[in-house]
Amino acid sequence: MILLLRHLFCLKFSPLTKLRIKRFTQNRRGFYSLWIFLSLFGICCFADFIANDQPLLVSYKNQLYFPILQNYPETTFGGEFDTTTNYKDPFVRKLIEDNGFMIWPLIPYGYDTINYDLPSPAPSPPSLENILGTDDQGRDLSARLIYGFRISLFFGLCLTLASAVLGIMMGGIQGYFGGRVDIITQRFVEIWSGLPILYLLIILSSLVDPNFWWLLGLMMFFKWTTLVGVVRAEFLRGRNFDYVRAARALGVPSFLIMFRHILPNAMVASLTYLPFILNASIATLTSLDFLGFGLPPGSPSLGEILSQGKNNLHAPWLGVTGFLSVSILLGLVTFIGEGVRDAFDPRKVF
Repeated sequence: MILLLRHLFCLKFSPLTKLRIKRFTQNRRGFYSLWIFLSLFGICCFADFIANDQPLLVSYKNQLYFPILQNYPETTFGGEFDTTTNYKDPFVRKLIEDNGFMIWPLIPYGYDTINYDLPSPAPSPPSLENILGTDDQGRDLSARLIYGFRISLFFGLCLTLASAVLGIMMGGIQGYFGGRVDIITQRFVEIWSGLPILYLLIILSSLVDPNFWWLLGLMMFFKWTTLVGVVRAEFLRGRNFDYVRAARALGVPSFLIMFRHILPNAMVASLTYLPFILNASIATLTSLDFLGFGLPPGSPSLGEILSQGKNNLHAPWLGVTGFLSVSILLGLVTFIGEGVRDAFDPRKVF
């Protein structure tokens, strides 16, 4: 059955696509990097179930409760207050354990949970309770690392997708129509791409209170120029092909010609750039967070971990954790990008 499903799955791809997949799998560094990246991405997607200060499951008097999905008042478990239950309170814990049990996540801390029972002043070194130690506010570093990975990955993926759509659209219009449209648009792109992006982001971030979506929208206005040159060159070359001229002579609308006949050829070159755009997007967000102009204070971020490492040189676990996490993430994306580039390169021989 497994072989049959695999055979049917392979039939969906053209011979050229199968050859590119084979080339990518033969690039061991890129292939293994992809699996490691997907594993880390899967872990980050379930960060709420891995690192949280709420139990996964509570059994109380033969009834099941799921605090990680819903808030319950303390009176539900025999307490005295109608406020949200603090499951780390010794009194509440005793009430529950006398009448049932609790199942905690692997890391019983959220990204903003402060550990008030540290054996030493914060930042405290790694221990059995805090595997990677804590930051200068007593928050578990491993929990903040997992949530920071998730924010960085989702931010980078959203920014890469939005930038690719805008860049491909603008490059396609330039290359297909040419003439004055191409000249005017190209001058605008050259001026826009020459702006000091990081400094403008810092200035604009200091004027308003930035958040995830505000930063995403702001950076999208500067990242879309990356693919314009590549797509423009492919459309300039493709618009003179015979089948494109024939479609134009038959009265096919320009939009359909661009989307159906030229865009598939342009996507080959564009796909090889996407991992590197993702790499640059993650690095830009990390830089802004490191400088204090990124996500709101208290948000889990890789740049914020690096900043704490710089400000607390007596706690080397902060700097080492931030450096290794950023290096591994950017390195994996770079290796995947190299594998995709080699897979789509017709001159590459394995």
